[in-house]
Amino acid sequence: MTDIIKNIIDKFELGYVFTVCDFPMTVENPKTVSKILNHFVTTGYLRKLSKGRFYKPQMSRFGELPPDTYQIVKDLIQKDGKLIGYITGYSAFNDFALTTQISAILEIGMRKEKKATVRGIYRIRFIRQDNTITKENIPLLRLLDCLRLFKNIPDTTPDNACRRLIYLIGKLDEQELCRIKKLALKYTPQAIALLGAILDIIKPQEDTNLLFKKLNPITVYKLEISDKILPTQKKWNIQ
Repeated sequence: MTDIIKNIIDKFELGYVFTVCDFPMTVENPKTVSKILNHFVTTGYLRKLSKGRFYKPQMSRFGELPPDTYQIVKDLIQKDGKLIGYITGYSAFNDFALTTQISAILEIGMRKEKKATVRGIYRIRFIRQDNTITKENIPLLRLLDCLRLFKNIPDTTPDNACRRLIYLIGKLDEQELCRIKKLALKYTPQAIALLGAILDIIKPQEDTNLLFKKLNPITVYKLEISDKILPTQKKWNIQ
């Protein structure tokens, strides 16, 4: 059985994360398959990401590479072929060029909050997302997460982060702008206020009344963005 399992693993791509469930013989011999996989870890053929999760290591001239972030959390963001979560937070900061700092924290947006966990070198945290998670919504949800987590963006200044967000939101088309305003209504007041202030800059004619009415008129959001970068912030109680 060892040779059969090795032949199956040899067909997996480097960095692909798998479990005992990926082997047909597991149905009848789960303990044997698990023992063989753990033996492969001992010999150095495989690496263990977390309990019951394995991968073939990939080497570069700089050393061994960990699996990509999707492989690390794929079971947490997809279930039975349906999206239940998405990678956000620090990964979104990097993907949107809001920072160049790489974090060992992976954040996942999902409907139900879960306790943080650890996989390999990564600490995985979960952020509650009250909107429906769909393939079409995820890029907009990640943008809104950056507004919600604005103060957490590392290795940058509030002005530089805001300037970049203005650029990113300014690239959205009419349908996306309509959708992001609707999605924002289930976000924190800070995210709503920041989105409204940005929309007032990039598209003054955009109807932001629903966003404005969602806010408490006496709440102040201290983000330390200059008036030069965000001249509309006073209306939205941003300081």
